[in-house]
Amino acid sequence: MIIGLLILIPLVGCAAVLAFRSPAVSRALALVSTSVTVVLAGLAVRAYLTSGAPLTFAASGTVGAFLRLSADGIALPLVALTAVLSVVAVLVSWNAERLSAHLALLLALEAAVMAVFLAADLVLFYVAWEAVLIPMFFLIGGWGHEGRRLAAMKFFLYTFAGSALMLVALVIMVLAQGGHQMAPAGTVALGSREQLVFWLLALGFLVKVPVWPLHTWLPDAHVEAPTAGSLMLAGVLLKMGGYGVMRLCIPYAPNAFLASAPLLAVLGGVGIVYGAAAAFGQSDLKRLVAYSSVAHMGFVILGLASGTELGMQGAMLAMVSHGVVAALLFLLVGSLYERAHTREMSAFGGLGTSMPKWATVFVFGCLASLGLPGLSGFPGEFAAVTGSFLRFGWPVALVGLGVVLAGAYNLRAIRAVVHGERTAPEGTAEAGGHKHLSDLVPRELIAIAPLALLIVLLGVWPRIVTGLSGSSIADLVAILAGVR
Repeated sequence: MIIGLLILIPLVGCAAVLAFRSPAVSRALALVSTSVTVVLAGLAVRAYLTSGAPLTFAASGTVGAFLRLSADGIALPLVALTAVLSVVAVLVSWNAERLSAHLALLLALEAAVMAVFLAADLVLFYVAWEAVLIPMFFLIGGWGHEGRRLAAMKFFLYTFAGSALMLVALVIMVLAQGGHQMAPAGTVALGSREQLVFWLLALGFLVKVPVWPLHTWLPDAHVEAPTAGSLMLAGVLLKMGGYGVMRLCIPYAPNAFLASAPLLAVLGGVGIVYGAAAAFGQSDLKRLVAYSSVAHMGFVILGLASGTELGMQGAMLAMVSHGVVAALLFLLVGSLYERAHTREMSAFGGLGTSMPKWATVFVFGCLASLGLPGLSGFPGEFAAVTGSFLRFGWPVALVGLGVVLAGAYNLRAIRAVVHGERTAPEGTAEAGGHKHLSDLVPRELIAIAPLALLIVLLGVWPRIVTGLSGSSIADLVAILAGVR
């Protein structure tokens, strides 16, 4: 029942926010709904660790034919991540325009994403996957910046096209197994259709990751989205792609996955280098963080392509880490934009003096992003590369260029914004010789605190994630070992 409430509570919160519509009440309802979901996610994790078996839920009656839920070691880390980031998204949306509608969309988005991660039915999985598009489309198009409409449409068209391909694969899978419940791994023989099913699924998932060259929708969506939208998009929605590969591609099409693994590894490696190089060339802070997401998610694909337990554990850890680090950086860039109305790095300088709290957290986030040992960015990406090296050998060393560039673009951002001569953005009060830009307020520090704590915990104790996902990933590796 706990996992059913993970979807139900945000939906009830969404309805309540729309019913009352008072800003104060909407804030309280949204914060309570997301906070309760965090508690429920924690209880689900504890129940799974205690029992060692997946948590399941199935509704009765006609609805029960489709409403089947399951939470295992692959789903639960992402469920917990979604719950935490939803609370942060509510806090950073505290003063949004048309507040009730904004918060209702965030709660609807949380419920839809939870349904994707918890679905144990192919029909429910697809419905939830498509449902995610709706609130994110309206968040970008309704609360974004100048180019929001084009960015929202581009986001929708790319991801919907991927979903259409995935739907064809799901229909083939349902017909092959004679039902729509997700079947135990290895029990469905697709025969000559396995390659087709794999690539239809993979293209739908790889668009969402996104891998190069299917990534072009991502920078625009990130840059134009409101802060909460960028936070959820990078922190949660991108992870749906990696999750889909683990949940459907490997169990249903293991032979095709192994045959395609070298190509997936190439796509992941190119994404690492390309994303880092593109980030290095940006002058807009938010676009820099957006391109860095392409690079970080490249490590996820590289780790999954290895088919090794180490590489896939690294991919899972990298997904969780990137979700937290990207959320922190988008939060900081959004807070800076609210004060200065610009994101150009050339407009800043010396924020270490004028905004010491903001600057301290920004340096911390950039160090986590570049993979400093002891912070969350290091163990997952290191494990993904090491696992890939065990499978593919020395060519994997080429991704080292992306690692070097990650250090370059993060340190460049720190130097340009935090250090150097203090430069006031044009058109601000500060430029006219008045007061400094204000530093982080308590509400923002409260939103930052859990993200910073998770970055440190994941860096020094990655078993928070790997201990949870270990047995489920071992099962995937066993499936691949059985067909090698």
